[in-house]
Order: sequence, then C-alpha cells, then structure tokens
Amino acid sequence: VRDVECDEIWGWVGMKEKNKIIDTDLLGDAYCFVGIERNTKLILAWHLGRRSAHDTRLFMDKLREATDGRFQLTTDGFQPYPPAVERSFGIDVDYAQMQKVYGAARDGEQRYSPAEVIDVIVMPKIGMPDYERICTSHIERQNLSIRMGMRRMTRLTNAFSKKWANLKYAYALWFGFYNFCRTHKTLRVTPAMESGLTDHQWSLAELIGAATP
Repeated sequence: VRDVECDEIWGWVGMKEKNKIIDTDLLGDAYCFVGIERNTKLILAWHLGRRSAHDTRLFMDKLREATDGRFQLTTDGFQPYPPAVERSFGIDVDYAQMQKVYGAARDGEQRYSPAEVIDVIVMPKIGMPDYERICTSHIERQNLSIRMGMRRMTRLTNAFSKKWANLKYAYALWFGFYNFCRTHKTLRVTPAMESGLTDHQWSLAELIGAATP
C-alpha cells in the first residue's frame, strides 16, 4: 500500500446511546473504523466497536496485520489515533492528522446535511508525511457508499440493526462485496482486481462460497 486513509462511521444498535435504558454494551452507538487504500480503493481493515481509545487500538492492530512496508497514513483529528498508530506501527509509517473545522449547525430541513467546512488543520505526527498526499476525502466518500449500500445504515429509517452481531455480519458482507464484487466506477474494475488479489470480478455466489467453512 502507498496511501491509507482511516475514519469512523457512526451507527447504532437497538437505540441511540442517549436513549439507552439498559446498561449493556450490545445496544447504543456503534462506530465502524475503516481503513482504505486511496489508489486501489481497497478496504484494508475495519473494526466495529465504540469510539474509544481501546477500539481505536484494536482497529490499528488490524490495519497493521493487513499491510506491509512503509506507507503514508491520514486520519481525522480523533485524539486516540496518534497513540494507537504509534503503538501498532512505531516509527515505520508517515502519519498525519487532518482536522476539519465546521461552521455552525444548520436549522430546518438542512439540519441533516453536512455542515460547511470553514478551515482544515494539518498535523504531522510520525515520520515525514507528504503534505500533498494528506487527505481523507476517499474514506469520507466510502462512508457515503456505506450509507447508500447498507440499508441498516440509511439515516432517518427504522432499518437499523436490533442486534450487535447482525450489524457486524452486515458490515462483513458489505466490505466483501465492495472489495471483490462491485466494479468501482473510477477504476472500472473491483478494488481487489486493482490490488492484484484476484483476476476477475467475483459473483455473489463466489463471495458467499468463499465465506462458507
């Protein structure tokens, strides 16, 4: 890999965190950490958990296992990222954070639309990241693909997962489908083909068969 971008996408299981009436980790907010290679569009690693330092470390360990060699890494400004990256990669990565500063929240019908970005702060953390390659646009676009492709992640519906395990299975199917079955419009091949992991576009039968013990 050459350029990796990471981000978290928010969802929930059963009910939103603010509405929880049962003290359990199997209900409430559920964040999926995702790492993408910006050139091949391949999803390298993902982790479903809480937006916490512990789950950030678990995600970075997965990303470390999925990659080899030195590369450039960009994340947003979430504070647990730098110590998690240093713990998993040491100094063998060129890492920077990109913090976007948003304007005031919108009212009325636009309150569910993204807020306006009024400033971007770039913060090099490890190694010597190339400023021209510090970017989170591709992983943010992947977040949109998730919400458009996974029914239970569509906003303002009652299709959200009722069980934590079911949301995890849905993510596994989506990322498998995205990497091996779905032709990327820019690449005109699947991310797995662009990465040299396979020589053809998989059918859904192949995907399900590959996942069956």
